[in-house]
Amino acid sequence: MILKWLRPGAALQGRHPWAVSAGLALALSTLGNVPFWWALSQLPEVNSLRAYTGVIGIWAALTLLLWVFVNLVIWPWWRKPVGVLLLVLSMTASYFMAMYGVVIDPTMVANAMQTNTAEVRDLLSLTLLLTMLIGAGMPGLWWWRLQPRAGIGWQRWTHQLGAVVLGSVLTTVLLLLVFQDLASLMRNHPNLRYMVNPLNSVYAVGRLAQNAQAQRQQPLQAIGDDASARLPDAKAAPLLVLVVGETARAANFGVAGYPRATTPQMQALQAQGDLYYFSRVQSCGTNTEISVPCMFSHQDRRANAKRKMNYESLLDVLYKAGWAVLWLDNQSGCKGVCDRIAHINTSHLKHPFLCATGECWDEIMLDGLSERLTRLTPERRARGTVLVMHQMGSHGPAYYKRSPPDKKIFLPECTSNALSSCNARALMNAYDNSIAYTDDFLGQVIAWLKLQHQPTALWYVSDHGESLGEKGIYLHGMPYKMAPQEQTHVPMALWVSPTMRQYWAVDDACLRIQQSKPWSHDNWFHTLLGSADVTTGTYQPAMDITRACRR
Repeated sequence: MILKWLRPGAALQGRHPWAVSAGLALALSTLGNVPFWWALSQLPEVNSLRAYTGVIGIWAALTLLLWVFVNLVIWPWWRKPVGVLLLVLSMTASYFMAMYGVVIDPTMVANAMQTNTAEVRDLLSLTLLLTMLIGAGMPGLWWWRLQPRAGIGWQRWTHQLGAVVLGSVLTTVLLLLVFQDLASLMRNHPNLRYMVNPLNSVYAVGRLAQNAQAQRQQPLQAIGDDASARLPDAKAAPLLVLVVGETARAANFGVAGYPRATTPQMQALQAQGDLYYFSRVQSCGTNTEISVPCMFSHQDRRANAKRKMNYESLLDVLYKAGWAVLWLDNQSGCKGVCDRIAHINTSHLKHPFLCATGECWDEIMLDGLSERLTRLTPERRARGTVLVMHQMGSHGPAYYKRSPPDKKIFLPECTSNALSSCNARALMNAYDNSIAYTDDFLGQVIAWLKLQHQPTALWYVSDHGESLGEKGIYLHGMPYKMAPQEQTHVPMALWVSPTMRQYWAVDDACLRIQQSKPWSHDNWFHTLLGSADVTTGTYQPAMDITRACRR
C-alpha cells in the first residue's frame, strides 16, 4: 500500500482544489500545532464537557481559518514549494515550542535570525531530524505529489476565492459560537496566541520586516554632540572595562545568595571591600538582539521596544567626548552598538587551548589585550579608555561547552541540547559550571587590571537571564510581559581599584546602600557616562546609580 502511494499514479491526481487545500489545512492544524493543543489540554479551565466541546469548536475554527489562509497564499504557480515551506515552518516552531517551552513572536524570530553557525549546530539533534521527517517530510511528500483537478482560467480564481469566502463565513460563525470561551482563554493565558502555527511565524516575520523597513528609512540620529570629558593627568587616565555577560541569571550567583559556590572570586573581592554586587537589576529584554542595543541606549526599555528612531549609542558619546573605545566580541556581534568604533571579534580566532573545540572560551579576549589597547589613538588614551568585552558566557542550550574541562566544578553535566530530557541536577551542573567560569574570567580580568598603572574599574552585567525548566520553560526570549523572573533578573557588579576609588572620591557606605535598590538596564547608559566623567545634555544624573557616591 505504501509503495503504491509512493509511486506516481492516478490515486493523487484530479482532486478537487478545495479538498487539496483542506488537506493541508488539516495537517497544519493537527500535526503542526501539537504544542498548542497540549498546552490547551493542560489548562484548569479545560475540565468539563462544555470545555471539551469548546476545544472541538476552537479546533474546527482554526482548521477553517488555516483553510482560508492556505487559499489566500498558495496559488498554482507556487503551490508545491509554499505548501512544503508552511509544513516545515510549522514543525520547526512546534519542535522548539515543545522542547524548550518557548513561544513564537517577533522578538523570538529576530533572535533566531541573528543565530550564527555555532549556535545552530548546538540546536541540531536526532529528535529534531525525526520530528521534521515525520511532521514535515511525509506530509510534504504527499503535498508535492498531489495534483489538484485542473481548471481553466477563471475557474482557478473562483475555486480559491470561493474557498476564502466560504471559509471566512464558517470561521466567523464558529468563532462567534466559541467566542466567550476563546476570549477568556486568550485573556487569561496570553502565551496561547503565540503558539498557533504557522500564523504566529508568518505574523512575526511580517511584523519584523515592517519594523526593519521603518528603521531603515530612519536616518541615524546623533546624540551627545556636546559631550566633553574631564581631562586627567597623563599618568592618571582611567581605564573602564565593561563586561557584557551572556545568558547569566542572578538566581545562580553565589554572591547573590545562591547556595552553590559559583562565584568564589567575586565573593572574595566583595569580602575585601573592592566589589559591589547589585541584587535587584532587571534586564531590558529577554534576548541579546533586544537587550544589548537597549543597554547602550539613552532611551528606556519601553521607548526602545517601539524602535521608532535609530540613535547612536553610549559608545558614540564616549568617543565624541575624546575617550578611546574598543569592543571585543566573543559572541555573535554587538547588534549595531559598536559599528562606529574600533571592534574585534575573537570568537573565530585560532588558539591551541582557548579555541581547541572550534569555538573560543571567553579567556581569548585577554590574549594580547595590552597590545590591542596600545594600538588605540594615544591622544584618546590620554583622556581615558573604555574596553567592552562581550562574553559567550552561558549561552545555551549547550551549556557544557561554555566552560573548559579543567574548570568544571559540578559533575555530572548534561551534554544534550534536548534540555527537557536531561536530569535536572545534571542540567543545573552544566549551567552552574558556565557561571563559575564567568566568575573565573572576571577574576582574571580584575587581576589584569590590578597590573595597570592607572585608575581602573570594572562593570559587569548580563544582557538577560535564562529559564532552566521552571514551569516547563527553557532558554530565553519570551515576550517581556510574559517572561518569568529567571529571564529578566540579571546580575550586576562593580569592582573599583584603590586608585580609581581616589580618582572618583568614592563614598563606600553610599555605594553599599545602592546595592539593594531596584535598578535596570535603563540606568546603564547614564551610570557609565557618569563613571567616565562625561558632561552632556543627554546625561541624566538621577539615572546614574553611583552619582550620589562619587564626590
